[in-house]
Amino acid sequence: MDRLASMETFIRVVETGSFSGAARQLRVGQPAVSKTVAQLETYLGVKLLTRSTRGLTPTEAGLGYFEAELAARGAGTGLKGRLRVCAAVTFARIHLIPLLPQFLAQHPDLDLEVVLDDRQIDLVQEGIDLGLRMGKMLDSALTVRRIGRCKRLVLGTPDYFERAGTPATPADLSKHQAVVYLQGEGGIWSFRRDSSEAAVKVQSRLKVTAAEGVRAAVLAHVGLTIASEWMFTPELRSGAVRAVLSEWSLPPLDLWAVFPTGRAATAKARTFVDFFERSFNP
Repeated sequence: MDRLASMETFIRVVETGSFSGAARQLRVGQPAVSKTVAQLETYLGVKLLTRSTRGLTPTEAGLGYFEAELAARGAGTGLKGRLRVCAAVTFARIHLIPLLPQFLAQHPDLDLEVVLDDRQIDLVQEGIDLGLRMGKMLDSALTVRRIGRCKRLVLGTPDYFERAGTPATPADLSKHQAVVYLQGEGGIWSFRRDSSEAAVKVQSRLKVTAAEGVRAAVLAHVGLTIASEWMFTPELRSGAVRAVLSEWSLPPLDLWAVFPTGRAATAKARTFVDFFERSFNP
């Protein structure tokens, strides 16, 4: 058994999530890939991969072997090739894109493709190496890592509050016009203060499917909205928008690094997540 070739084959299987994907990259037959991995498992005396309906995934021993091999290969070298990252449009514009020049400068042989979409697209189908997603992760089969959390607030512009008044309680929101983000809470907003809870059905003549539209409507003084601090970070700092009902809390918003199902994170994806987590300062 050629140990170096076996290691390379195993790395390709884990990164692609299948024997067939590794075979295509290595330009060999799928049976040869399967046989090579089996020989490596026999040599090491451990099972490296498990098969499921979602593809091949590394065992705990396999993941440790994979990470050790990548760490050894990456010592003293930069990343190469292409990395595809997806993220929500507004979050990426405000928080992700400004950090990319530094990351690209650190890895001059790496090409980066950023797919911007507010929807939760299929990472495998779209060929995405890493997704940055916010909210609850409903698919327990996804490989995820939480990298951030922020408050959610009721926000509006000073001009809007001057015209419509400032709500003092959640119940007051029923008298206001709300800009509703259709991928968010919808028209019922729930609050908590100590042991008290309140749910309010808001009035809304404007419902928007993208966060950029919510931002534009709020900044045009159409109404107030529920949004994360991340969505309005520059305006909260400048005073262009302000939060109300601060004594009431809303469920926080989590930021996750999400990797394609059935695949371990590539060295490029893991390096990018580590960089972003260190650099991200909303």
